[in-house]
Amino acid sequence: MYLPETGTKIRQMRTQKGLSQVALAHQLGVSKSVISSYENGLHLPPYDVLLQLSRIFGVSTDYLLGAQTSRTICVDGLTDVQVEAITMIVQELRRTNLK
Repeated sequence: MYLPETGTKIRQMRTQKGLSQVALAHQLGVSKSVISSYENGLHLPPYDVLLQLSRIFGVSTDYLLGAQTSRTICVDGLTDVQVEAITMIVQELRRTNLK
């Protein structure tokens, strides 16, 4: 299956996180060549690997697959007050970007 946008997103997120292909491969328990095949759109990661990638990168599987165009922020483990603070920061950044 050829899904170039999925591979591109994996590459972008891996580099944003400062991970090499080898480091990501180690975290996933696969080889560097498998990561390369994902990033080059030659193979689509299987379901279990997609779940691991979403956890590593803090995004949804829908985002990785291109079904969702916006990123989400995982707030698991945060208090309601902390979630509200993050929401306020995001709103302020959006207002600033509109100026």
